[in-house]
Amino acid sequence: QGQLVESGGGLVQPGGSLRLSCAASGIMFSLYDMGWYRQAPGKQRELVARIINGGSANYADSVKGRFTISRDNAKNTVYLQMDSLKPEDTAVYYCNAFRRHSIIGVRNYWGQGTQVTVSS
Repeated sequence: QGQLVESGGGLVQPGGSLRLSCAASGIMFSLYDMGWYRQAPGKQRELVARIINGGSANYADSVKGRFTISRDNAKNTVYLQMDSLKPEDTAVYYCNAFRRHSIIGVRNYWGQGTQVTVSS
């Protein structure tokens, strides 16, 4: 089965940077759209950034200009570079892999999450 494992979270000061990584296994990685979501305590999970299999990316308005999503299909890995971090970025960040096939249907996988805390 498909598995996603996030890494790179931690504690940083406001204005600092982190790079999250998500390593995928058990899937044909290049066929999947990849995304990063986050969930803060007491709030719903929200989309942060998404990159499709062709390379086009989109971002939540709250992170545009600060976060960059990228993928390395040779390494089966998607990244989220986070710069100029703010306290409101504090959340558990989840990696997602999504594919919809006209015959086999939807494939949707989630990682276990990695904690990002932005605090002075």
